[in-house]
Amino acid sequence: MRTYPPTPVSASCPSDWAARYALSGATADRNATALVAKRALDVLAAGLLLVGLAPVLLLLALAVRISSPGPALFRQQRVGCDGRRFSFYKFRTMYYGADESPHRVYYQQLVNGTARPIGRSYKLEDDPRVTPVGRVLRRYSLDELPQLVNVLLGDMSLVGPRPPIPYEVEFYGARELHRLSVKPGLTGLWQVSGRSTLSFQEMIELDLSYVARWSLTYDLLILLRTPWAVISGTGAC
Repeated sequence: MRTYPPTPVSASCPSDWAARYALSGATADRNATALVAKRALDVLAAGLLLVGLAPVLLLLALAVRISSPGPALFRQQRVGCDGRRFSFYKFRTMYYGADESPHRVYYQQLVNGTARPIGRSYKLEDDPRVTPVGRVLRRYSLDELPQLVNVLLGDMSLVGPRPPIPYEVEFYGARELHRLSVKPGLTGLWQVSGRSTLSFQEMIELDLSYVARWSLTYDLLILLRTPWAVISGTGAC
């Protein structure tokens, strides 16, 4: 397994890659240009998708509101680049006020390597907290669409590691913290490589591979693989 240098949560974000990796001259200029292009792609694509999908978003919000009591949108604190917290949006897929402790316990087992796959996936199968409409939204990742707002605001990128919940980061070691050195993404290498069919350490390996290999071309390749990952539903949570 490839090893990566530990990165503390306080490490700089990609906007400061030149200083962080002691890059100079043409190398630093190329990274800066690529990051500007990445941000431009994020803003353009997220803006166009939000406008184009507005009727769909309204229908999904209505379906969530009708299906069970509670708001259509679920807002939660997540940990982003440099360990900064932000408000993360998605359509609510669980009954309002559902207890988070089952996920917390299972996640700790995932990190410790003691979790057993349920069926073929490392996830809580037949979770009674999830509503019937929520299961459909999760199956096709429709619950994630509001995160286009997070991309537009700059909290997330179209492509990157998934943003963890603060209590999940409490279980991280130095190696896992390195995944926080880039912006989290709406999709990423983990999502197009099997999602929940992979173990926690396999997810970390993919995230660190993305951090090490990032380029705009790599992002575009992951984006091209995303529709099939969504349609196939492999490892959908």
